[in-house]
Parts: sequence; structure tokens; C-alpha cells
Amino acid sequence: MNTTAMSPLTVTPLGFGPDLKNATLDPLNETACENWKEIHHLVFHVANICFAVGLVIPTTLNLHMILLRGLLTIGCALFIIWATLYRCALDIMIWNSVFLVVNLLHFIYLVYKRRPIKIEKELSSLYKRMFEPLHVPPELFQRLTGQFCNIQTLKTGQAYAAEDKTSVDERLSILLKGKMKVSYRGHFLHNIYPCAFIDSPEFRSTQMNRGEKFQVTIIADDNCKFLCWSRERLTYFLESEPFLYEIFKYLIGKDITNKLYSLNDPTLNDKASKKIDRQPSLCSQLSVMQMRNSMASTSDSEDGLQMFLRGTSSASSLRNNQQEFYNAYGVSRLQHDVFC
Repeated sequence: MNTTAMSPLTVTPLGFGPDLKNATLDPLNETACENWKEIHHLVFHVANICFAVGLVIPTTLNLHMILLRGLLTIGCALFIIWATLYRCALDIMIWNSVFLVVNLLHFIYLVYKRRPIKIEKELSSLYKRMFEPLHVPPELFQRLTGQFCNIQTLKTGQAYAAEDKTSVDERLSILLKGKMKVSYRGHFLHNIYPCAFIDSPEFRSTQMNRGEKFQVTIIADDNCKFLCWSRERLTYFLESEPFLYEIFKYLIGKDITNKLYSLNDPTLNDKASKKIDRQPSLCSQLSVMQMRNSMASTSDSEDGLQMFLRGTSSASSLRNNQQEFYNAYGVSRLQHDVFC
């Protein structure tokens, strides 16, 4: 048998044939980035610059979110222009259109939240003196004064409250304009000036006891204008706003303290009361309502009442008058120390 005439058997490994080898190597050469494509249009790069700048804005900046959303909106708009005019890529245009709408809505909402809040002219002095120093936002103050409250007026000589007749459960008021005087059985106690609560002691008292009557008479000494809340609705609103609840708690306590100063010095005028209002509260929880009510049980002690109402400017005489007041009208020093 002639074996030399036979052609040798050649075995080609699977997958390494000449054609298949060339077919697999060509795509690899294409993905090796031997030939870079031309640079995209300038619009494409400006869009990416907007994205980069928006992402590196520090969060400590006051307008951080507004600037971020604005730059993202501009970047998406530029991407749409690039994809439509220079790339003709429908999918890129559609996706960036969606991103544009989302960021634009966020941008409009953030700008709307930053809009200036206009406070009524009659309430602007009240906000600047009482609420703005305590960092109450204008929008929160607007919610407080825009609902369940109204502005009322009293002419000279008209009564805001009459002792033993007017209920203390209905309202809470702040004097905006004019002057009121508070008296008990004909005895002058103190004045109430603008930007001060009219019935803060009664408000503090009714948090524990309902159905009480005013123990003092409050009369308009001038033509007065005051802001009046419905007490029940105000209490409900403050329960839903913990920050504002604490603010009211502080303001009412401070107002009670100022009324305590006024009891010690009935000649205290509005200018002096403003100075006291800037000072730290000494007895922010001291209830003048207790003092007023205790007068009813000691109505025969006219000498003690007159001694207390004289007042004095010296610190030693002031302490003596306070002690005389505590002794004569049933408020113990222990109660004073607890509330202070």
C-alpha cells in the first residue's frame, strides 16, 4: 500500500480557522480606540460644565438648591439643543426633555418659597418688635395672624373686660395702638402699651382652670386697636407648631414679668417698658393672675395695697415692696422662687 501518495490529514482546531480568526480580530481592533472620533460640539461641553458647577456648589450656601436646580435646567436645555441640531439623537433629546421638566418644576417651587412675604402694615411693628428677634419666619407669622384672628378697635372709655363679668376663656389679644389701663375695684394697677398682651395673666391661668372671670377691669385710655385670637383655635394651632408654641410660652411669660414691674412702678411709661422688654426675663412664669385674684381675699388690706402701689425706683425699696406684696396678697416667696 502506497502511503506516500496519500495527502496528509490536517486537523484545524475549532474556532481558529483563517476566516473566523480574521472575523474576531477586526472588531477588537475597532474597540481599541486606535482612531478617536472627532470632538463633540461646544454646546455639549457647555452643558456638562453646567452639571459640574451645579454639583460642586457648597451646601452651606444659602441659595444652594436654587442654583443647583437652575444649572441642571440649563444643562438639560443645552443637551436637547445638541442632540437635536448636531447629533440627531432622538433618545438623548427625549431623556433630557424629561430631566428638563423635572428640574424646572423644582426650580420654580424653590423660587416661590423664597418670595418676599408681605406683612400687613398694621402688624409690621408687632412682628419686628416681638417675633422677628426670636427668628420667627415671616411666613409662619403670616399663618399665625392670617387665620382665626382679627383686628378690633375700642374707643376711649370703652371696656375690654369688666371684673367678675367678662369670661377669660374666649380670646387672647395683643395691643397694636393706643393705651389701656388696668384697675381693680377702682384702684389703678398698671398701663398696657402697644406690642404687649392685654390678657396674658388670664391666658396662663385658664390653662389650668376653665370658666373663670376677669378679676380686673381693662379700659381703653385712648382710641385702641388690638389683634384678637380665638383662644380655642389658637391653642389648637400652637399644638401643631411646637416652635411657635415655645415662642408664645416665652412671650407670655415675659409679658407677665413686665406687668409685675408695672405693678411695682405704676408710672412706668412705654419708653421704659421697651427697655425692660429687652432685658432677660426674671420671673417668666410668675402669674400676675394669682396676684390679682388674691386681692379679692384681702380687700380689707387697703394699707398694704396703697403701700404696694406707691412703687419706688431704688432696688432696696423695690425688694421691700415685693415682700410686702407677697405677704399682703397671699403669694408666698416659695411660689416666687419656683416660678422665677
